[in-house]
Amino acid sequence: MTSNNDTLFTRAQRTTPGGVNSPVRAFRSVGGTPRFITHAAGPYFWDADGKRYIDYIGSWGPAIVGHAHPAVIQAVQEAAARGLSFGAPTEGEIEMAEEICRLVPSIEQVRLVSSGTEAAMSALRLARGATGRDKIVKFEGCYHGHADSLLVKAGSGLLTFGNPTSAGVPEDFAKHTLVLDYNNPQQLEDLFNQAGGSIACVIVEPVAGNMNLLRATPEFLQAMRRLCSRHGAVLIFDEVMSGFRVALGGAQSLYQITPDLTVLGKVIGGGLPVAAFGGRAELMRHLAPLGSVYQAGTLSGNPVAVAAGLTTLKLIQAAGFYEALGAQTMKLVQGLTGAAREAGVTFSADAVGGMFGLYFAADVPDTYTAMMACGKSRFNAFFHAMLDAGVYLAPSAFEAGFVSAQHDDAVIDATIAAARQAFSRPAQTES
Repeated sequence: MTSNNDTLFTRAQRTTPGGVNSPVRAFRSVGGTPRFITHAAGPYFWDADGKRYIDYIGSWGPAIVGHAHPAVIQAVQEAAARGLSFGAPTEGEIEMAEEICRLVPSIEQVRLVSSGTEAAMSALRLARGATGRDKIVKFEGCYHGHADSLLVKAGSGLLTFGNPTSAGVPEDFAKHTLVLDYNNPQQLEDLFNQAGGSIACVIVEPVAGNMNLLRATPEFLQAMRRLCSRHGAVLIFDEVMSGFRVALGGAQSLYQITPDLTVLGKVIGGGLPVAAFGGRAELMRHLAPLGSVYQAGTLSGNPVAVAAGLTTLKLIQAAGFYEALGAQTMKLVQGLTGAAREAGVTFSADAVGGMFGLYFAADVPDTYTAMMACGKSRFNAFFHAMLDAGVYLAPSAFEAGFVSAQHDDAVIDATIAAARQAFSRPAQTES
């Protein structure tokens, strides 16, 4: 019998490149047919064949209160009934800005946009405009959206400019991007000693989520803050994933480091397209209409999306929310680690707040190189075994996972039970 997912995927490929609207959805990394989702509720979603899955991507982070939370749905319905978009200011935009500024003290002013890529791109432009410098520093393995200057991999030496990782990115764009090793404070120190006066900004994921979950070391971030301050560069924390995911104040509240600009997304939209960038007022005043750095968006601050985001931000401030979320996430990773140990499988896991990472390696990686050395084919076999058992993990060995407030003990226990069976399957040869 032909699967509805197979039928839909075949149909989608006729009109959409690769059959998907974002590459990781295509299952190219793990093989097989992507699941086409029909609906979701709480910690679950259902595919076109009617199969239910425990969902650990949560729309890649936004579904922190669970799918289709009644309060969020009600807020969206009420906002939609008043009109979908106006192209003019609304009070909801003010409320969203006030809430973000209150919850993230490093942000004095904020600009709402529609996607994390747009927010990161705009933050970089703002940093360049405010400093009058061109060069930016990013780190291997960190993803900040698909703007041209960010689709860059490391060059062959400290002052060798980055090389484009995507066709269509001119070398003239990439030459202004310097790519360093994540968690290497000495390399960062050496770069600033040689070229500090030409660096506009450093952008980093303080908790990386796009080379699987990888924590920055305190020493790494402290060096970044110190060097940016000393050389007049702007420090940008990309908290699109970690913002309101690892803690109420984001990763910066855990590390007690104040960035100059912060990029937010995902959770602040509650499942609808909202992102933001913000920071010190003196920097934000460089933006049009006050300053000369241009940024605009027809759907920025969309009233329906803002309603979803505001409601989500209120829900996550409930007493004990993050304590419970962190406990469930830790229960998951400890249970998976124990199941792997019982099966004699080389495996480790880590968690921060409601984010987690799974690694087919003896130790939790702390560098991009260590992450790339994890057992990819072993993960792929595990992924499909879990998928067969009704557990949907990120379809890539290099993506973080997400737990919601609706992943209760029964859901976590079911996941661990599925993992025991999955770990017991014979390992495949590494490719």
